[in-house]
Amino acid sequence: MKNKSLNDKLALSLLILRIGVFIVMFIWALDKFVNPAHTAAVFENFYGIGNLSSQLAAILGGLQVLLSVAFLLGLWKFYTYGLIFILHGVSTLSSFPQYLDAFNNLLFFAAWPMWAACFALFYLRDYDTKTLGSVIAR
Repeated sequence: MKNKSLNDKLALSLLILRIGVFIVMFIWALDKFVNPAHTAAVFENFYGIGNLSSQLAAILGGLQVLLSVAFLLGLWKFYTYGLIFILHGVSTLSSFPQYLDAFNNLLFFAAWPMWAACFALFYLRDYDTKTLGSVIAR
């Protein structure tokens, strides 16, 4: 009986983590539509990719929306959770210079616990069995 309770708690915890990570990834995706100039500036400043067009920002945003929704729904966990982990990792590591000036860039440090959550979700994906519908239906 105790193991079932632990499995339920773990599954619910993973669902909550997945929702939290989804919120961030989804808003970042929407930003590519709402403020493509911001996306272009991020790509230039953090990834060294200049002259990103609004159309390319929208395409990237669309792909990120699809990935984020599939992730939220728990579809193709190895691929979607893995891609979220890798993409967020690239974002986190590309910000390395900001970590060296920590007290002027405090918000950048929020990326590390989120990356840890992405890892936990990928690593424990077989235990991530709850869906939004299963929790609401309770």
